[in-house]
Amino acid sequence: MTDLTTKYLGLTLKNPIVASASPLTKKVDSAQKLADAGVSAIVMYSLFEEQIIHESLELDHYLTRGTDSFAEASTYLPDTGMYAMGPGKYLDHLAAIKKAVNIPVIGSLNGVSKGGWTRYARHMQDAGADAVELNLYYLAADPELTGQELENTYVDLVAEVKASLSIPVAVKLSPFVTALPNFAKRLSEAGADGLVLFNRFYQPDFDLDNLEVVPSLNLSNSSELNLPLRWISILYGRISADLALTTGVHTATDIIKSMMAGAKVTMLASELLRNGYSRVPDILSTIAFWMKEHEYESIAQMQGSMSQKAVREPAALERANYMRVLGSYRDLP
Repeated sequence: MTDLTTKYLGLTLKNPIVASASPLTKKVDSAQKLADAGVSAIVMYSLFEEQIIHESLELDHYLTRGTDSFAEASTYLPDTGMYAMGPGKYLDHLAAIKKAVNIPVIGSLNGVSKGGWTRYARHMQDAGADAVELNLYYLAADPELTGQELENTYVDLVAEVKASLSIPVAVKLSPFVTALPNFAKRLSEAGADGLVLFNRFYQPDFDLDNLEVVPSLNLSNSSELNLPLRWISILYGRISADLALTTGVHTATDIIKSMMAGAKVTMLASELLRNGYSRVPDILSTIAFWMKEHEYESIAQMQGSMSQKAVREPAALERANYMRVLGSYRDLP
């Protein structure tokens, strides 16, 4: 019988499909539908540091750094009063979801400074979270802030949060890192049990009619899979932290590729938002069929089989691939 189980963050999961942080976990009934559809774990939507701003005085430094020249920079944030009950409601909601489903629930913290992160990570643990995912999202817009400074801040933050918890900690990363393998290694050594590649930032757009900067939301597609696929292939076997792939996961093929690269799990949001809960059993049955046809007995057997350490041409995952792609181009008729 085909074995779809996998292990992530020390948790034994029934399959590699995890529902990533999205609006689908903002209601208990939708979380239940995800569990009933067959996902193996749920990542809660993020609790943003701005929501605990009154308890994180350090945040002011990060929010105002580099904005002195722009009078409206700090006013673009919503009035913090609207978030007064945010953290408490989030923790209550996490506890309610944990009670309603029979699969692991992972809390998510999104912020830029130490501040109240450690405290609220503990609160998530107390509310029943099986793990905590730290979503590192700080836009380094200050020309005086170096990459080393920012990375050191992140590494210290992970070490502090990890030291305060008894549950696993995952870190969701941006692809915009100069030396990603070194940074991943440092986070793993600081205690991160897992790394999630990659955070998909939503870029602002310009409204030319009103001459305003406006938010823009575009769901992902499978073409975005290649970036995290490449880096997971490179990182597999080089760091001790588990690897999770997110961004561009939509089909059974995407998940099979991710497993072969070395991911322990894949995280879906856009596919479920676009096509609904029924996609989960459809994808799982297609994975099982493919595995049977290709004589794979388990997900574990697949994991890392096409990582850089395992493939015949390791250079294909590095710069040589760039030259090969350019060299393969032919003029159109």
